[in-house]
Amino acid sequence: QRPAPTRPAAPALRAIHSAQPDAAQPDAVRAAREIAAGCRDLASLGAALAAFDGCPLKQGARNCVFADGDPAARVMIVGEAPGRDEDIAGKPFVGRSGQLLDRMLAAIGLDRRATDPARGVYITNILPWRPVENRAPSADETAMLTPFVARHIALADPEFVLVMGATAARALLQTPEGILKLRGRWRRAVAGGKAEDAGRLCLPTLHPAYLLRNPAAKRLAWRDLLSLRAALDGEPPQAE
Repeated sequence: QRPAPTRPAAPALRAIHSAQPDAAQPDAVRAAREIAAGCRDLASLGAALAAFDGCPLKQGARNCVFADGDPAARVMIVGEAPGRDEDIAGKPFVGRSGQLLDRMLAAIGLDRRATDPARGVYITNILPWRPVENRAPSADETAMLTPFVARHIALADPEFVLVMGATAARALLQTPEGILKLRGRWRRAVAGGKAEDAGRLCLPTLHPAYLLRNPAAKRLAWRDLLSLRAALDGEPPQAE
């Protein structure tokens, strides 16, 4: 059983690249990097994110949606952004997408409510605040908040990261490839990667919201879940 991530210093991060060149980024990106790097535990990171005023999305949101589940879990899930239901509840993945996610996880023996890290999951999003009318996050918003997500991953220190959707994949893997090409292929994360290896093991997959709009794609997501289950059961992922 993995101990809770309470140690004072998290694994060092590899360089975190923005979605656009630094020259095109506002000062808020640099501030986010400095603030996130100074957080030594999840509680301080959550407080720092809630207090961060660099992103205009905060002004229109009810809640800062930080995380849900067991921080000591072997699997961490990173989605895109809260929707209306998540903004109201203050937790990620609680609407229709969240209900589908829970069923998907149950199919491979995982549960966000589980207290056993071997069965639990820890869930967050790239953006903690809901974009207006549930629009897709912009490149600037993603770049501004990726340092917090990278630090979040490093502090939670999961074995595997399930990356859900195109926004999360672009932020963590730093690739222009679309999610339909990326899904199912184990990769090493750039953001939140461990210093002692080439990066943390990530599995990109389709976002539950996409699956609700495109039910035929559920078979692809199922293949990805089986790949995650195999990794949890001891089959080493072949990362690209």
